[in-house]
Amino acid sequence: MEDNIMRALTACPLFTGMSPTEIDLTIANITHRLVSLPAHDVYALAGMPCRYVDIVINGTLICRMASLSGKQVEVSRLRVGNIVAPAFIFAKDRSLPVSVETDGKVELFRMMPDDLKLLIDTDGKIRTNFIRILSNIDVFLTQKMKILSLFTVREKVAYLLLELAGEQGSSEVHLQRSRQEIADSFGIQKFSLLRVLSDFEKEGAIQINGKVITILDRRKMLR
Repeated sequence: MEDNIMRALTACPLFTGMSPTEIDLTIANITHRLVSLPAHDVYALAGMPCRYVDIVINGTLICRMASLSGKQVEVSRLRVGNIVAPAFIFAKDRSLPVSVETDGKVELFRMMPDDLKLLIDTDGKIRTNFIRILSNIDVFLTQKMKILSLFTVREKVAYLLLELAGEQGSSEVHLQRSRQEIADSFGIQKFSLLRVLSDFEKEGAIQINGKVITILDRRKMLR
């Protein structure tokens, strides 16, 4: 198996705790294939059923939800090792609530739901890992709902910066998305985001240099 495919599968939470050799032997027992998608292609539209078990091998998928007015909010980005819509694979209603498109070229490792069910039935590690994946989704959605419904705009921006600082392991945060995309992800206006960032900078909480934001005083963001 190619190195990039094995690296992605090793990073996939479905195979947590398994060595490359174990993963190779495990997937040898099921039918699978690689699927390539071009840049800016539609993987799925909201309302379409989840038909496959897809794991991202290369590239990024962007998941967006649209309101009745047509406004789109970015829900998440799926990167190398992520499974596409795992909570919908065995759902009674498999209709996806989001539209998914590629951000650049994307390569997927694809198997059918029946093949995943076989792995779950026959491998204790994969069964436990899949249960943990579903549990983590529930935690993520609960936290997301709390942020969107209860946090003020200031609290949302502070949460974002502190979360990114934790992920990147530095007080110097490198933004991977535009201001508009960040605002959309929180369901707020771009103007409101820029105003809060400006307030933080004036208060000495952060320093802004393009897409690089340095956190100077965390306490000032949280007051």
